[in-house]
Amino acid sequence: MRYNRLGNTGLFVSELCLGAMTFGEGEGMWKTIGSLNQSKSNELVKGAVDAGVNFIDTANVYSGGLSERITGQALRDLGIARKDVVIATKAMGAMGKGVNDSGASRHHLMDQIDASLERLQLDHVDLYQIHGWDPATPMEETLRALDDIVRSGRARYIGVSNWAAWQIVKSLGISERRGFEKFASLQAYYSLAGRDLERDIIPMLNSEGLGLMVWSPLAGGFLSGKFTRDAEGEGRRANFDFPPVDKDRAYDAVDAMRTIAKAKGASVPQIALAWLLAKPAVTTVIVGARRLDQLQDNLGSVDVELTSEQMQTLDQHCAPTPEYPGWMLERQGEYRRVAMAGKASPPK
Repeated sequence: MRYNRLGNTGLFVSELCLGAMTFGEGEGMWKTIGSLNQSKSNELVKGAVDAGVNFIDTANVYSGGLSERITGQALRDLGIARKDVVIATKAMGAMGKGVNDSGASRHHLMDQIDASLERLQLDHVDLYQIHGWDPATPMEETLRALDDIVRSGRARYIGVSNWAAWQIVKSLGISERRGFEKFASLQAYYSLAGRDLERDIIPMLNSEGLGLMVWSPLAGGFLSGKFTRDAEGEGRRANFDFPPVDKDRAYDAVDAMRTIAKAKGASVPQIALAWLLAKPAVTTVIVGARRLDQLQDNLGSVDVELTSEQMQTLDQHCAPTPEYPGWMLERQGEYRRVAMAGKASPPK
């Protein structure tokens, strides 16, 4: 297991992060995704920590708060020292039926950080993240509340999830101007079957120095190898078809992964995860599971080293379609990139 800096901070996190979304038995969507009781969740936490994982990610909305409760209790049941794990949680989603029981307002965040800490049985979280974009709350209000949460000692760092590149850059500008705590990381969807963030978000992360936490690295199970053109497979995605995938293109990627997996003596999911782990922008990949054997297979991805040829083969699949202004930036900047490489020539 390797450890990477979380963005521009001095905090090091394992390259695989245990996702706790399967912890707890909620209703509706969460009943499909989750269902693990305390004992089974403890087993996954122990398996991950024993393999070198020091990073656990949850959220207040996961199973209506049960995921946080189970995560906190697992740390106590297993006798895991607080200093040895990095705990991340998120807030924004609805935690009640009231008009102010959701969003990124100061009112909601101040309530929810305390509620999360109570469920987790902790006095602070290491990373507190905004779970998504709230169109009703001014960005400065959200950022001031997060700064106060950090200054109060209830969180050590802050992050964001599912924001656009322009929103993140705007937030960094506000935080710089106001002297607020800055976002250290972005949690975003990225997989071989979903590479949209390569257009704008990854260049922004590289420019601004934020860490990237990847959620749904197997595209909701589509890249598990269980799905083929002739059979829809089983598991979570069979009942909850998310995130969106261009299935025709993704099947081609799965075919390529099967070939590489056979050559490597690895599983298809391990190849999908190894591809992400080899991407320089990726800080950590969040893996979740319902069973210990599934988790152990995912953990094995850290030992899979893909060759440059194998990376190129996989990179050919599901690449984002060029969009404006990206294709114009590429065209107009080419001769300057050549110049920077020491091969200057007049522009054509």
